[in-house]
Parts: sequence; structure tokens; C-alpha cells
Amino acid sequence: MTSEPDDDELLRRLRAGDEAAFTAFYRRWQGPLFRFAWRLSGRAAAAEDATHEVFMALIDGGLRFDPARGPLAPYLYGMTRNQVRRRLERDGPPAWDAAPPDPVAPSGEGPLERLALAEDVEALRRAVLALPEHYREAIVLCDLEQLTYEHAAVALDCAVGTVRSRLHRGREMLAERLRARRTPAPLKVAR
Repeated sequence: MTSEPDDDELLRRLRAGDEAAFTAFYRRWQGPLFRFAWRLSGRAAAAEDATHEVFMALIDGGLRFDPARGPLAPYLYGMTRNQVRRRLERDGPPAWDAAPPDPVAPSGEGPLERLALAEDVEALRRAVLALPEHYREAIVLCDLEQLTYEHAAVALDCAVGTVRSRLHRGREMLAERLRARRTPAPLKVAR
């Protein structure tokens, strides 16, 4: 039984011109990097462009990653983040595509429960996307992509304490937005 090569081995082989290593690396990282870029930008086209640029840097030898500095994942997320920022500067603020590319399959007792869950998921997506960029990035990396605080700090090029404070404030802002969505407007009684 052969085990899959780790990221460092794939990267070493990729840099030596091994096409199979690039293919394996692409298969391993394309989905997570695209999903991350899409969650930051809300646009499938921007996510595709950002992901493409990261892999082009790999092909062109522009990846300046040093394995002695830590794991590759935070570095790739940081590269993707920078590409998304460039796209948002060019294309304008984030906004959800009409059809999200990674739909959540709602499960529930019946059609009304599934519909309510789908609406909640969409409200959460929109609330995350409406967060200021530095809060959105921390929420997406830690809560949605499940990176550690340390890895998120590397990807965001900031201190771990900064990640923690951004997460705290971002979660508070999300809770406020979602609470406001659930709070019914007061009824006006005609007199």
C-alpha cells in the first residue's frame, strides 16, 4: 500500500518539473482554494481567477514558499487571499452569484423545514459576505475552512491575537445581523 505524498514532497517534485506532481497538487488544492476564494468574494468568476493565478505561480516558479517556515496550507490561503483582494479592488465589493457553486443540501423533516434551513444558510452566507474584509477573512479561514488560529495568522500576515480579536468581533457582528433577521418587526395597529 503506497501512501499519498505530502504537500512538501509534491511541491519538491513539481519544482523539478514533474507533471504528475502538479496534477496531484492541483487535485488536492483546487477545491479548497476555490471555495475559500468564493467565500471571500461571493463570485465564482473571481474565485476561478484567483485560484488560477495561484496555480500559475506554481507553474511559473513564482511560489516563494520555504518549507522550513511552516506548513504550505497557510501560504496557499494567503496567496489566494491576495488574489481575491486584487479582484475585489478591480471588480467592486463582494456580492453573491445568483447560483452558489457549493450549495448545502438542506436536510430536515419535510419541505418547509428544508426551505427554512436553506434560507438560514443563505442568510448566513450573505451576512458573512457583508462583514468588513478583515473580519470576513478571519471568519472564513477559521470557522469555515477550519484553519487553526496560527495558520490563519500566517495566511493573514498578522499576529495570532489579531486573528482572535477579529474572530470575536466578526462573530459578534454576525450574531447581530442574524438576530436582526429573526426579530419580527413590531405590528402596527390601526386605530
